[in-house]
Amino acid sequence: MPRTLKRSSTAVLYLTLSDGVQMFKKILIANRGEIALRIQRACNELGVKAVIVYSEADREAKYVKLAEEAVCIGPAASAQSYLSMPSIISAAEVTDCEAIHPGYGFLSENADFAERVEKSGFQFIGPTPESIRIMGDKVAAKQAMIKAGVPCVPGSEGELPSDPATLKKIAKSIGYPVIIKAAGGGGGRGMRVVTDEEHLVSAVQTTKAEAQSAFSNPAVYMEKYLQNPRHIEIQILADQHKNAVYLGERDCSMQRRHQKVIEEAPAPHIPRKLIEKIGERCVAACKRINYRGAGTFEFLYENGEFYFIEMNTRVQVEHPVTEYITHVDIVKEQIRVAAGMKLSFTQKQITFTGHSIECRINAEDAFKFIPSPGRITMWHPPGGPGVRVDSHAYTNYYVPPYYDSMIGKIIVHGDTREHALARMRTALAEMVVEGIQTNVPLHREIMQDPKFIEGGTNIHYLEHWLTTRPQAR
Repeated sequence: MPRTLKRSSTAVLYLTLSDGVQMFKKILIANRGEIALRIQRACNELGVKAVIVYSEADREAKYVKLAEEAVCIGPAASAQSYLSMPSIISAAEVTDCEAIHPGYGFLSENADFAERVEKSGFQFIGPTPESIRIMGDKVAAKQAMIKAGVPCVPGSEGELPSDPATLKKIAKSIGYPVIIKAAGGGGGRGMRVVTDEEHLVSAVQTTKAEAQSAFSNPAVYMEKYLQNPRHIEIQILADQHKNAVYLGERDCSMQRRHQKVIEEAPAPHIPRKLIEKIGERCVAACKRINYRGAGTFEFLYENGEFYFIEMNTRVQVEHPVTEYITHVDIVKEQIRVAAGMKLSFTQKQITFTGHSIECRINAEDAFKFIPSPGRITMWHPPGGPGVRVDSHAYTNYYVPPYYDSMIGKIIVHGDTREHALARMRTALAEMVVEGIQTNVPLHREIMQDPKFIEGGTNIHYLEHWLTTRPQAR
């Protein structure tokens, strides 16, 4: 059925595409940084006008300068700008937008925001508020995945009780070590590993207090703590017509303090039959919960087994490596699906070619990880075949101190993993950033590390490497 607007507007014009469904005329991008520019480019290719919102600190950003329309929504502080729901919705109203794309971070996985967007008459470019709520609560998400047949880490059936005796009984049945996790957590926060019974009760109480403070939700749950897993995620896309596909996997095991540093696709040394099996289960789960849009199922992988840990109900930072190996534009597909269109391909039509690697470029000391905001006096990104740079930075751009330190991503594609590694080494050698510090030197060293070159490192490897590399001794 053609999509219809809930709100009245005298400026509603559409581009009619497949199946008689009409594309949005204007979309508001409720984010900043490289993802704002990425969405802006996708809108341009679709013939859709993009409205940029920005804080006073981001006035100099590239996407603001390129925008046909831009609205300042507040001061530098995120709470008064990018996290201000009334400001964002008001900006959409005054610019006659029909939809809002939240990008990643900020309000992208906030079910209340998605609900307010839709109640205000706009289309939220993402899942339904109900899906976000289910998958945003780790306990509810795990229960939903168990029902859908997706393998999960052994653990408690739901929220942990306060009774010490019951806690000890649950931990004993799982087997130490265990990990206590906040039900509403994310981004590596709200987690605590417990190795013995003596420290269990205090760990649960402390994690509950942290969860309440950080996420306004004191609920915590318990899982078996896997010793040396890899972090593997499955990218999915689903439309409103009960169609869903998986776009292969990504290996995101190179992490520091639970924050991803390098991602690649496909994951080295995992049999394709296992990927196909878990991918099909993720698709079945999407259909079961009536999921729409882009999403990522995140798993721990150890000893040939996958264990679901959470689902991200948004586009991921690392989506470009999947785009490279599948030739699917994930952001454009998000927009098409939100407009009510069917996916533009079936599972059988998706092919996987070559290997892709992404390095996150952060404005920080390469090995001390101290943020390094300031004026970029020279910005010279790499180029050449199979090299993509997603960044909002440029020469004379001022990196503000108020937000995440990531200022861009270098993504490469090669015929093989060895080819991609060689291409990334060349790209990193060409990358020149002056005026601030970046983590480019860190990436250059990692690309020469024998274990990383071999592939298949676990989630603890990078932190161990940082403390044992010759220069760190």
